[in-house]
Order: sequence, then C-alpha cells, then structure tokens
Amino acid sequence: MSYVPGLAKSSILDCNRFNSMDADSLDPTTRELVKRRKSCMGSSYRLFYKRPLNLVKGEGEYLWDAEGNKYLDAYNNIPSMGHSHPKIVEAVHEQMKKINTHTRYLHENIINYSERLLSLMPKEIDRAMYMCSGSEANDLALRICMAYTGGTGILISQEAYHGNTQLVSAISPSIGGGQKLLDSVRLVPTPDFYRFGDDAEGFTKWYCDEIQKQIDDMKAHGIKLACFIADSIFSSDGVLPYPKGFLKAAVDVVHKNGGLFIGDEVQPGFCRSGDSFWGFLRHGITPDLVTMGKPMANGIPCSGLCGKHEILEAFSEKFPYFNTFAGNPVSMAAAIAVLDVIEKENILEHTKTVGADFLKALKEVQAKHGESVGDARGAGLFIGIEFVKDPESKTPDPELAQLVINKMYEKKILTSNCGPYGNVLKVRPPLVFKSEDIDWFVSALDESLTELNR
Repeated sequence: MSYVPGLAKSSILDCNRFNSMDADSLDPTTRELVKRRKSCMGSSYRLFYKRPLNLVKGEGEYLWDAEGNKYLDAYNNIPSMGHSHPKIVEAVHEQMKKINTHTRYLHENIINYSERLLSLMPKEIDRAMYMCSGSEANDLALRICMAYTGGTGILISQEAYHGNTQLVSAISPSIGGGQKLLDSVRLVPTPDFYRFGDDAEGFTKWYCDEIQKQIDDMKAHGIKLACFIADSIFSSDGVLPYPKGFLKAAVDVVHKNGGLFIGDEVQPGFCRSGDSFWGFLRHGITPDLVTMGKPMANGIPCSGLCGKHEILEAFSEKFPYFNTFAGNPVSMAAAIAVLDVIEKENILEHTKTVGADFLKALKEVQAKHGESVGDARGAGLFIGIEFVKDPESKTPDPELAQLVINKMYEKKILTSNCGPYGNVLKVRPPLVFKSEDIDWFVSALDESLTELNR
C-alpha cells in the first residue's frame, strides 16, 4: 500500500540538488564559490538548486542573496521564530558578554529553562537532558531505551530520518545510498492515509497490525523490542498528519509488547503543528522519551531529551553522561528567549490560524490543478503538497515536483521535497510566516503549475 509497483524510490537527500554538470551555467562568482567550497569541504556536502543560492541576510521569514534579491523562506524550520529575531539575538549577545561554560558548574539558565520546558510536557515526563543536535538527542534516547528494556529491537517508519550519528543514521532509511540499517531494525510501512482512503478506523487497524507484524518478526529472530521512534507528522515519509489518533493506537501496541516510544519532536514540536505545543499531543500520546533539536533555540546548537525519571534512571545508574557544551548558558539563553517569543507573540494561535488559511488556499490550487496535484495536507505550518501523474491511480510524479521546486525558486520562494519518491513539496516556513505571505506562495505555485502544464 505504501509503495507504487514499478516506480523507483528516491533518496530525499539527493533530490533537488546542485550537480557538477550544472556548473557551466553559473555566473563566475557563484562558480568560483562552488569550486572553493568543494576543494576545502569535499563532496559529501550537498547544495540545493541547479544554481546554488548565496544567502547573506535573513529577517523573519525572508532571506536575501548577495545580489540583494528577496526570497520567501517556506522551508527552514530551524529558525522557528524567524531569522535573526531581535529578542533572541539580544539574549544571546547579552549572555555572551557574561559567561559561556559547561554544565559541571551551576548556572541558573539551564535550571530555569528545564523547569519551563517540563511544565509544557505531560506530568509523567519530569526530567530533562541536553545535547547540541537532534542527532545526539535521538542517539541518547535509543541508548536509554536499550538500557531500560534490555532489548535492541527498534521500530521505525519506512522513510524515517532521525539524524546522522553512527547509531542514528542506521535507523534513517531516507538517507539512502550505502547506509546500512541495524540488523535489529524493523521497518513499518509509511502511514499513507492519502492512498488508503477515508476509512480512519480501518487505517488505524491496518497500521497497528503492521506494528505487531514487525514485533512478531523480531521475536521470531530472537530480538527483544526496545522502542518505536517516530516524528508525529512523518515528515520524511511525505508529511502525513492524519488521521488524528492513529499513532496513539500504534504506541499502545508497542507498550503492550514491552517497548518504549520515543517522540522525535525535532520537526513537529514547539507549536509547528498549530493544534498543540507538541506534535505528539495531536494524537493523544504521552511518550516515554521526547527528543528535540535546534528549533528549540532558533538555530543555536542546542537539543534536548525529556523523559520519565524511572526510565532515565535505568540508564544513569549504569552510565554517566556528559556533553561538554550541551546546555551551556548561551544556548539556554537562546532557548529561553524562544519560549518568551512563543508566549508573548502568541505563536501557537498564530500558527494554527495562518496554517489553516494557508492550507485552505492550497486546496484551491489543488482543485484548479487536480490533474497533477493529488493532495494538499498538513497541520499548522507543516504542509505537504503531493504531485501525481494521475489523480485516479495516484501515481507519484517526482519529476514534476523537481520542476516545481526550481520554478518556485525562480519566483524567489524556497522549498524542497520529501516522501518515498520525492514527489511531495515540503512546506515548513518559520512560524512567523504571515497571512500576506500566503498570496505570494500560492500565486507562485499556481503560476508554476500553469507554466509547466503548458
């Protein structure tokens, strides 16, 4: 149900990227920058777009390149409160003037932040730990689950991405290429409600059955279940927010089989979904562990893990944990400022209202271009627009997605793609995205599709 026979999968990290064959079409300045970058940084790094973008300034949801062109940023979720938010810049600057050191000394910033963060969690989640990236947070979460359960089995979604450490990249199939998954990993099919139909009850049962099927396979191979890890909007799988509650039922199956649930909130957390502060709350879930990443500090290297104390203690009794500059006073100042902005600027309600208006406008584009836009779906300011070759068969159209991304770039709008075939436009702007930005985006998308369909 999740994959289309005869259609090759795409690696989301290889889509929409600059290729050396495009170099001849670049202006001399850009070509020289690309050459210098490759000579000192190597080939593993990727650049978006056939003509790479040289950005020099950001403000709110807008970016400017070296030539002074203004872009609408509809992709970057890390500066969650907007690029260069003055309150966050000020908080970082003031703390930098005082002290920045590690967590083996007392400092009020990390304690104040921890208390505020935990107050936003379900009451069962009562401890916080800190790292510098979402990858580190997920890496630690997996280790904690293994220590608590004594198992090594890990359930993940078919197109999951959870980071790039040795351990976490081995549970991130969307990386593709030569990355080998752990032998103890089992893949759960992409929860593709769009292709399943409108039967929410049937879909939930199907998904729970798939979870149980993979757990049974683990048992048959002598593997004990440790955990299921998922981000609640399944961003790499194609932005799949519906139906509400199906993930709760799946987590119940995991718990009945002795496993834990890790809610990866790097992308859906901090008001992104509009319905609630955390993405997992949309499904009525209380995770055993919650991980978060750089959006929590608006891009300053900062990540966190919150969990139930009895689970964390099973790890801490066996292993000390120290991460030199995780939770440092400057990162915590940025994270505190993010919470201040969320509260004072009413970001959750803003995200819900603007996101609903945005999705409604995109549904109108879908209706107009129904021969190629199969679905527009989302929650808050996390939206997926799926391109298909035929609305009846719902055959994915990754080629059109690539053309649309570059057409939108020509019209000064930045976005990217996701999903098993790279055919879903991923839209996740900074949460300060405004109502007036909707017209710019929607008009550009309508024009792009009209031009391409000619």
